[in-house]
Amino acid sequence: MVSIYGVLPKYILHLSMIFCSFRSFFTVFVLLWLRGLETVAQPTVNTPSSKVISGRIQTAVPFLRISPDARTGAMGDAGAATPSDPNALYANPSKIAYAKDRAAVAISYSPWLRNLTTDMYITYLSGYHKIDKKSTLGISAKYFSMGDIQLRDELFSSLGTYRPNDLAFDATYARLFGSSLALATTVRFISSNVPDGTGAEGQSSLSATALAVDVSAYHQIELIIGNRSHNIAFGINVSNIGNKLSYVNAGEKMFLPTNLKLGSALTVNPGSPQQLLIAVDLNKLLVPTPPRFNEDGDIVAGRNDDRSVASGIFGSFADAPGGLGEEISEVSVGLGLEYLLSQQLGVRGGYQYESPDKGNRQYLTAGAGYRYSSLQIDFSYLFSTIRNNPLANSLRVSLMYAFN
Repeated sequence: MVSIYGVLPKYILHLSMIFCSFRSFFTVFVLLWLRGLETVAQPTVNTPSSKVISGRIQTAVPFLRISPDARTGAMGDAGAATPSDPNALYANPSKIAYAKDRAAVAISYSPWLRNLTTDMYITYLSGYHKIDKKSTLGISAKYFSMGDIQLRDELFSSLGTYRPNDLAFDATYARLFGSSLALATTVRFISSNVPDGTGAEGQSSLSATALAVDVSAYHQIELIIGNRSHNIAFGINVSNIGNKLSYVNAGEKMFLPTNLKLGSALTVNPGSPQQLLIAVDLNKLLVPTPPRFNEDGDIVAGRNDDRSVASGIFGSFADAPGGLGEEISEVSVGLGLEYLLSQQLGVRGGYQYESPDKGNRQYLTAGAGYRYSSLQIDFSYLFSTIRNNPLANSLRVSLMYAFN
């Protein structure tokens, strides 16, 4: 890096490239939104007989949207543009192209919904290996155990217990283009098992599988202003693009939680004894919003949500019954801060906000991490900002080992 005064034209060029990239994305967003407006043919009817069903978007295997690692969890689930580590395979896989270590592995564990049960948990195993200076391979596996469920028949007789679970296995290829842009593609296999309650001792189960892909990008700029170094990064990840999932051949097919994640992060004085990281993420499900029905079951606002995956993705920008205001409410925000001392000790905090009508995930997060040589441990804790939040008191722990 050199002084900004010597690279001002190059810096302006970088800013122009970023502006053009985001202008292109905004143009596509507006076109998709206008296209969605054209396809929403159902008018809003304000009549006494109209009733509004829940506007919360329902998807299959929602565990795919849970941040599994402690560092991201401590920063309000903001991770699209934060510095790379093995857990980047969840928030933005393209970041592993910038990994400083030759290879690294990580394991994370989180007891889940401890206010409701004591045996539900999430485990996450991830790792990457740099093939060369440009290419990096990554693999990860995410397992969600829903705990023991007591099954009973219509006479309330016990059918035994069953432990439903979900599993996702990922393979990622990330490549660096130049010194400031990385792209990645991830292929994901998803398996879900739930009980049907008909077998002996309740051991009969229903299974469903799906294939999905992620496409992601990461762009960063390093510069010196005066005598201080800074890093500005931007990330985007469109995840879980795949086929609908159904547990029985003739049953209802549900959308995967296809998600658009946009993020930015500013690192002040990267590489110095003290550095500060500020990150923000925006998330929106690319899944149809449920319409409004009247008492006769007719749609009075919004659009029929029984449609193809492609139509669901493109139409998700303009299918909310409440119009633009409801579309905006479907965007959740994650804010995160990290203070890092001597590249070893990290203290973190964050905040996550989701509209009460779209899931109501609102909480503060905090955590810390420590790295000694090649070993790093992180933990995070969630503080609910609303009453009776089942996510309250959630704890995450991550352990990482780097092969330098």
